[in-house]
Amino acid sequence: MTGNAHARKIAFATFIRRALDDARATRAWSGTEVSRRTGVSRQTINRWVRGDWASDPEAERVVAFCEGLGLNAVAAFGALGWDRNTPPRSAPTPPPMDPDVEALLRRLVDPNVSDAEKFHIRETIRYLAYRPTLPMDGRRRGRKAG
Repeated sequence: MTGNAHARKIAFATFIRRALDDARATRAWSGTEVSRRTGVSRQTINRWVRGDWASDPEAERVVAFCEGLGLNAVAAFGALGWDRNTPPRSAPTPPPMDPDVEALLRRLVDPNVSDAEKFHIRETIRYLAYRPTLPMDGRRRGRKAG
């Protein structure tokens, strides 16, 4: 492997690692959630983080990864040494975020909020995100049989 190829792998792995760290810190997303939101498999993301790829990542996957995390793909292209002047396809406008979720995200990045409080916020979010959906109880909805 040439020095240039090795440097590109390190630069891209650093870009991916920072994106994952940011997703964990600001959104409390696990690797599985990042994979789900970006459409890029965990195996592929893990290979990118390790720099374990023989040929360049597919541009479509790099763009999908960046779009899923709200990142500009040009930065990823730069890390890969690709032509920075080639614009990636435009990212769709994300749907508006619930104000309560925005407030939680602000607290997670606020340096004045303690690590213990951030831990409790993340744990509560994880609990709510992955708890089983409870079946609807028809009696509580005011429906009557017959």
